[in-house]
Amino acid sequence: MKVAVVILNWNGKKFLEKFLPSVFACNSPYSEIIVADNASADDSVSFLKNNYPHVRIIQNGQNGGFAKGYNDALELVDAKYYVLLNSDVEVTPGWIDAVINLMDTDKSIAACQPKIKAYDNKKMFEYAGAAGGFIDKYGYPFCRGRILDTLEEDKGQYDEVREVFWATGACLFVRAELYHGVNGFDEDFFAHMEEIDLCWRLKNLGYKVMYCPDSTVYHVGGGTLNKTSPKKTFLNFRNNLILLCKNHPPQYFFMKLFWRMVLDGVAGFKFLISGQFAHFFAVIKAHFNFYGSIGTTLRKRKALKANIDTYTTTAVYLHSIVSDYYVRGKMTFKEIDLKDRFL
Repeated sequence: MKVAVVILNWNGKKFLEKFLPSVFACNSPYSEIIVADNASADDSVSFLKNNYPHVRIIQNGQNGGFAKGYNDALELVDAKYYVLLNSDVEVTPGWIDAVINLMDTDKSIAACQPKIKAYDNKKMFEYAGAAGGFIDKYGYPFCRGRILDTLEEDKGQYDEVREVFWATGACLFVRAELYHGVNGFDEDFFAHMEEIDLCWRLKNLGYKVMYCPDSTVYHVGGGTLNKTSPKKTFLNFRNNLILLCKNHPPQYFFMKLFWRMVLDGVAGFKFLISGQFAHFFAVIKAHFNFYGSIGTTLRKRKALKANIDTYTTTAVYLHSIVSDYYVRGKMTFKEIDLKDRFL
């Protein structure tokens, strides 16, 4: 098949029951639907076998998280394009065709995402991806339609095709050849930000990551790990440091890493004074885990650098999104989308 829609499942029978019907109803004739199960302890697999006997099931031997789960499954999938789709996503008619048509027009497009809106409030953008991902000079990710914790209503303000910095893993279209060419996701991430790392590596090799507004999906979000979980805080802070250390250009690298640590300290202090002690300790744990593995991360950085001619600057925000948000009160992408602020 030209396209393989691969849904990674872990104890998500309730989501499969709810959202698989929309995936089948809106499927393309050139697309195959596959469920990769990450050693679920619920009856997800038996549910699929009994209710969707025509669905191909790949059973991973362990729960290796989002990164390893997809890497293991995609080794067994033959297609030109992969669509990595969260199990808690409702799709809409034409969602595949719109993105594939865009990617077919330009072989330099390595990855793409549709418009991501909230399942529970379909007028609003959704946290994980919204209208395409960007990154600021200190490595903090944000989106058009979602800056930090502020979500915008979709009023058509982001309805143009645009190159972005990263595409969300909630619904990620990627060329299979390039995915395997860069060895897929970094499994040390386990979950969270591995798609940003993948996109950054692809962009550093000269490829594009795009946003396609003509395709829309609705995401529940937090189905596997809720954003209030200290474990999620740990993964976000640790993985963001790994992300920056692996992929940032040599210029100002150590200075940027130092200031990131300072800003993370401010974030940790904010958790402390607000009484969120578990999240405060999660930030500390994230930093010590990063320091303990920095040798491995720097070796990865060296290996990646050997294949990079020019580090990407496209869709990089030249200022601090944290300062703009908390100090200057800039809470929407339109307020910061100025010519002198992006490369």
